[in-house]
Amino acid sequence: MKSIQLQPDTAFINNLEATIENDGPFSAWELFRMTYQVELTTMSPSFNGLRSLEHLPHITFLDHQVKCAELVVETMNGRAILADEVGLGKTIEAGLVLKEYMIRGMVKKALLLVPASLVNQWVTELNEKFYIPAVAHRKNYSWEQCDIIVSSIDTAKRSPHREAILDIDYDFLLIDEAHKLKNHKTKNYAFVRSLNKKYCLLLTATPVQNKLIEIFNLVSILKPGHLGNYESFLEQYGKDRTQVKRDVYLKQLIQKVMIRNTRESTSLNNTSRKIETVWIDFTPEEMAVYDQISESVASFSTFSKITFLRELCSSREACYLSLKKTATEAEQATAIEDVLTEIEQLPHHVKAQKAVELIKNIGDEKVIIFTEYRASQHYLQWYLQQHGITSVPFRGGFKRGKKDWMRQLFKDRAQVLIATEAGGEGINLQFCNHLINYDLPWNPMRIEQRIGRIHRYGQNKDVHIYNFAIRQTIEEHIMNLLYEKINLFEQVIGQLDDILTDLNINDMESEIQGIYAESTSVGEAKIKLNNLSEMIKQTQGVSRSVE
Repeated sequence: MKSIQLQPDTAFINNLEATIENDGPFSAWELFRMTYQVELTTMSPSFNGLRSLEHLPHITFLDHQVKCAELVVETMNGRAILADEVGLGKTIEAGLVLKEYMIRGMVKKALLLVPASLVNQWVTELNEKFYIPAVAHRKNYSWEQCDIIVSSIDTAKRSPHREAILDIDYDFLLIDEAHKLKNHKTKNYAFVRSLNKKYCLLLTATPVQNKLIEIFNLVSILKPGHLGNYESFLEQYGKDRTQVKRDVYLKQLIQKVMIRNTRESTSLNNTSRKIETVWIDFTPEEMAVYDQISESVASFSTFSKITFLRELCSSREACYLSLKKTATEAEQATAIEDVLTEIEQLPHHVKAQKAVELIKNIGDEKVIIFTEYRASQHYLQWYLQQHGITSVPFRGGFKRGKKDWMRQLFKDRAQVLIATEAGGEGINLQFCNHLINYDLPWNPMRIEQRIGRIHRYGQNKDVHIYNFAIRQTIEEHIMNLLYEKINLFEQVIGQLDDILTDLNINDMESEIQGIYAESTSVGEAKIKLNNLSEMIKQTQGVSRSVE
């Protein structure tokens, strides 16, 4: 190891000696005293412990958040993957790390790349909670002009922004939803790898989704070479993501750069989830149309029929628009014309009626409704209005400013927020503690994302989850054979992820889609669904006995 060469500042020494010899000029004593006090304030007597905590007395940090920040700063040298489960406060942990480095004088220039819909939310959190002067990037800003800047990665990677950013040496880089960088062949990945950065945080609740190589790619952003090179990693560990658990050495290497807290391992269990299944019966007219689609539209594949049936279980509008679009094909038009006529005659949807009844029973408290279909979202907003219930929509097509506006309207004015799946990611709604799963997704991970919007750090009430399902329909199959049979609502989703890995199932939604696509009838699909849930249930039992 080379010795460190210390070079004296001769210019300063000569200038100081000359000033003393000439008896001045000296700075004012008050100015010197203030400068001395600043130095004492910013100087760290030791590197252990977080100095930022005494500067943020208005925030009550949880133990796991403080420990996480300490690990990043003291052990991981400011380069880490924060992989806590949804709702445990990764944003808080990241803000604490950034604040700590700024107080220590180790970070001045920082870039935070987050989903476009979360840019303003990040700026608000940093400004109001951590007193960090972050700004959202605007067209009239230069990248050099602002020290702490928040932007979407899509904006940052485009010219002329890309060239300006690559010329800057950043002290601190943060990537939110970092799992979207899992593919090393994408432009986003190449752009992030090429950024000049001293400290780097990657935030994701799902560091390994399908393939083991995904964690290699993320670690390579933080510490190139930490897991070897691409070829040697694949040769040694292959693509089986279960190797993270089986190989002790690999697990230790990853733990040196990744922190993962689970809900069970933290103190964030002071509020509980109250899960309630709300069973609903179709009216005779609705059931007749359901049977007509299931039996009469024979020219469609089983999966297409399932799609129409799911839509009918959500709203007349969703099913009607989907069938109408399909009817433009000449060979299908005759087969579904009668169905369209029947749908036009249906009364208001029983689910919408149940939603109104439930909301009125809840009283004046805020409620979130999650639906799978935009047509159902429009219908629900109109139907709630007819019953004197104020609501606002929230969906992926909204621009960043409109999403922020909808969230604020929901908080201050409206009682209900009606969200499509875009509302299941990123947005924080701790001021609400009632959630209606109007439509159940086939992927339980998405249920956890939805619940994570309200059951998260900052929530001080028990959260109430209402899961709607219509009897004698495909929704009853999914509810009984999947969700309730294996207790998906109660168990930690991270545990389900491990179980699916053991069964070599990459994605629950794709697995269920495959079951319906390969089945010749709804009955056959029901049997296969039952077999899937039995496999998961048995694997659950094995996992618990091993523990």
